[in-house]
Amino acid sequence: MPPKEPTPLSHSFGYQSVDEQEREQRIRRVFSAVAARYDLMNDLMSFGVHRLWKRRFVRMAAPQAGQRIVDLAGGTGDVAALMAGPDRQVTVVDPSAEMMEVGRSRGHQHVDWLVGSAEKLPLDDASVDTLTISFGIRNATRIDLALREIQRVLKPGGRFLCLEFSTPAWWLRPFYNLFSFTVIPRLGAWIAASPEAYVYLVESIRRFPDQPGFARLIADAGFEQVHWHNLSFGIACIHAATKPAQSPRTRDA
Repeated sequence: MPPKEPTPLSHSFGYQSVDEQEREQRIRRVFSAVAARYDLMNDLMSFGVHRLWKRRFVRMAAPQAGQRIVDLAGGTGDVAALMAGPDRQVTVVDPSAEMMEVGRSRGHQHVDWLVGSAEKLPLDDASVDTLTISFGIRNATRIDLALREIQRVLKPGGRFLCLEFSTPAWWLRPFYNLFSFTVIPRLGAWIAASPEAYVYLVESIRRFPDQPGFARLIADAGFEQVHWHNLSFGIACIHAATKPAQSPRTRDA
């Protein structure tokens, strides 16, 4: 199997390269194509285990009364619905209106919906208590910029949690790679009826950084207390971090 490659990161700000624009358009086409069957696709590919991962994820997020919580790339709102309550504000932010429309049709209570991308969040500085993202950060065209945007909108002391596919234990990796490169493409083609969808899915998982690599990206974006918790022997992983309660300049004063 081909080795896992690191996610290429651009260091230019303020504009997208042609490749980034093409990737963003490709991602949006993929999610438009699979919106109606996205959750079914996840159930089949993970044998339903993704629902257990997400419940663990929400327990770690520990939503509280009075908080403003954003579920970035929240899609159909399954994670947001688990965090929602009448005593807190939970907002799904996602670039795919089609995905969110599926979520709206399910009648999730106490969930708001907002179109926006991870690289340019439509949120004020220091306005969010907790920001979560599940199986979405790898779809950002610029992971470094997305993490800096997340850091920007969190309040000092605010928490960031990310659930994402990662690198499984060495003994599981050959079986996982075989499943990823054979079973997942066939399921994607069958469910989504879109070759682009399943090819992109496998590519995006393969290129995503491993656990320590992604932790470094989070720390580089200005977070502290960065740590991770493996799920299913590392097939998925929850990374968690905190925005510093004070800026470095304030602490050094």
